[in-house]
Amino acid sequence: QVQLVESGGGLVQPGGSLRLSCAASGRLINLYIMGWYRQAPEKQREMVALVTSGGGISYADSVKGRFTISRDNALNTVFLQMNSLKPEDTAVYYCGAFHTRNYWGQGTQVTVSS
Repeated sequence: QVQLVESGGGLVQPGGSLRLSCAASGRLINLYIMGWYRQAPEKQREMVALVTSGGGISYADSVKGRFTISRDNALNTVFLQMNSLKPEDTAVYYCGAFHTRNYWGQGTQVTVSS
């Protein structure tokens, strides 16, 4: 009932920036907690950032000060601005929408390498 499509991933050098987008369709995201998660090879999926319907935000310690999550309910889209990227940020990044039911996008690859 909610379809999420991530975009904006790619290859960047350490210290570079990237902006991810998560476009939702099927239902409006107004009442959902929206989040970005990532999964590196041989690691569990981890929370990167969350934003509630009321605008409350949480970040993983590893990305605080570097990443910014935001949402535009009019566009039905969530963003993740990633600055000062490090090789350890390399992962597939997933968008999630959480309410009475949970939904996930298919992910977008972010590779940080020189």
